Amino acid sequence: MNEFDGTPAELVERARRLASQGGRRILGITGAPGSGKSSLAAALVAALAPAAVLVPMDGFHLANRELERLGRRDRKGAADTFDAAGYVALLRRLRDGGEELVYAPEFRREIEEPIACAIPVLRETPLVVTEGNYLLVDRRPWRSVAELLDEAWYLEPPEQLRLQRLVARHIAFGKDPAAAYAWSHGTDQRNAELIAATRRHADLVVRLADVAPTRDGAPVERR
Repeated sequence: MNEFDGTPAELVERARRLASQGGRRILGITGAPGSGKSSLAAALVAALAPAAVLVPMDGFHLANRELERLGRRDRKGAADTFDAAGYVALLRRLRDGGEELVYAPEFRREIEEPIACAIPVLRETPLVVTEGNYLLVDRRPWRSVAELLDEAWYLEPPEQLRLQRLVARHIAFGKDPAAAYAWSHGTDQRNAELIAATRRHADLVVRLADVAPTRDGAPVERR
């Protein structure tokens, strides 16, 4: 495991080198809720397009109706509220790279539901970037994810910033401030503690405070 304190541009170049190695490569980006996984993954794909595509783990959220049936609706986002086996199966198909076209699901925050077959992955796309909380969890069926990644990056921004960002995100998607704070410091924090234990399995620990795509697609650090 290496710790990274460089620039966002250096991360783009590292991903570019991975994409140029030949065949299909998969880069995994993980970290606690609010760590910036989605922002970094989107920035990398924007910078490398059309050589990269984003396939988020969040597309494998169980539907709200199924979470209610299982009695897990109030823990949405926990490891057992995803179709982990389905995610592993998709990564295997993508890793194989033999199919002309593979469709992946995505998660729509505005409706809090996954949408099937929303992301096309073409055979000629050399790099798949996947991001999510549980990519390095060492228990079945999550354990199989790490075996399918060529590299795994763990994002570790300052903890106070991560929590502030997380609360703000929940508010932006409809929670009142008190509920956003409670969820961020309750359900999300329990998930964060599980994810923190996976840090040692990462190839790279990224300490940037934040990244976001610029107009030309390259990410920049936000302070």
